[in-house]
Amino acid sequence: GDCHYVHGNLVARRRFTLLRALLDFVGIDPRRLHFAWVSAAEGHKWARVVREVSAAVHAAGPAPRWRDEPAGKPRVALPPRPEQPRPELLEEERAARTEALRAAAADLLGSGGAAVVIGYTAGSLPGRLAPAFVTSPDGVAALEWGDGAVHNLTTHVAAARRRHGKVGLVVKRCDLPAVVGLIREGQLRREEVVLLGVPCAGVAVDGRPAEKCAACSGEVDPSCDVVVAGGGKVAASTDPRDQEIAHLESLSPLERWSFWQPQLQRCLRCYACRAVCPLCYCPQCIAEQHRPQWIPTSIDGAGNTAWNLIRAFHLAGRCTGCDECARACPADIRLDLLNRRLALEVERQFGSGLLPAERAAL
Repeated sequence: GDCHYVHGNLVARRRFTLLRALLDFVGIDPRRLHFAWVSAAEGHKWARVVREVSAAVHAAGPAPRWRDEPAGKPRVALPPRPEQPRPELLEEERAARTEALRAAAADLLGSGGAAVVIGYTAGSLPGRLAPAFVTSPDGVAALEWGDGAVHNLTTHVAAARRRHGKVGLVVKRCDLPAVVGLIREGQLRREEVVLLGVPCAGVAVDGRPAEKCAACSGEVDPSCDVVVAGGGKVAASTDPRDQEIAHLESLSPLERWSFWQPQLQRCLRCYACRAVCPLCYCPQCIAEQHRPQWIPTSIDGAGNTAWNLIRAFHLAGRCTGCDECARACPADIRLDLLNRRLALEVERQFGSGLLPAERAAL
């Protein structure tokens, strides 16, 4: 009550809660991280806090090194993934949805409802689809649909809007939170985008069903402006990554550290995770700042750990769960587990999901 900044300390407390959960998840002993409010008039409290922090850090012992592993134990591994049925869409259904999508896109472009439709087209590899930008009714024949529609096309909305104007966007149910996030953060206005919802039976990544699909119904959200065809995968189960997270949390901090360090050592600092993330839109990323330099540029344990943890923390409460970062990572780092763990913490501590005010934006 004696600080004119009013709310900063309350925001910091929330962020501290999430930072503590993230660092604990990667194996940094929680005793190394402390949070306290001390005013300039509380010298005795400040001295007490310093003594308590020093005692806790001494009790925790030396910090783990970048390559530390538990002595006498094999490298920590995740439990086998449960088998998921591969998304199967009958050829007749796939063709019907493709034709319905083409018809909806042609109608939208022909009527002037949008200047460009962002959808999917055949990729350079069999079974793969790639983003497509169609600007005239004559070009809708290039649009395709299938279990290769893995990309979150929301990533391309801002650039397409600046270049063409109003955008028609093909969305799966799992893509919609990214649209909500951009509207909520002032990066997109609802009237600038027309949502074409397509029912999704699930997508496949490298021949395996995407883990995010297990907990998704696949139905078209009623917020979409155009419903392309009907049907979809209705039955939904629990997210299989929750079992992997629970397994890691059952381990000691050093064992968690020994799991994540080999993962992060593989990082190439190619920033593919940043490029495909719909919510990574900063004009200058913190990774490029050098006055001051917050993140080491070295491709090693310290630099890679700093980059991946800071990026995950930046997305806390904002990550839409599209898992594009993990899919695009050429080193197969389990970035989805970091994001999922923080999403669970946000839900546990503060509640999450599309709140009424956020849904109203759609």
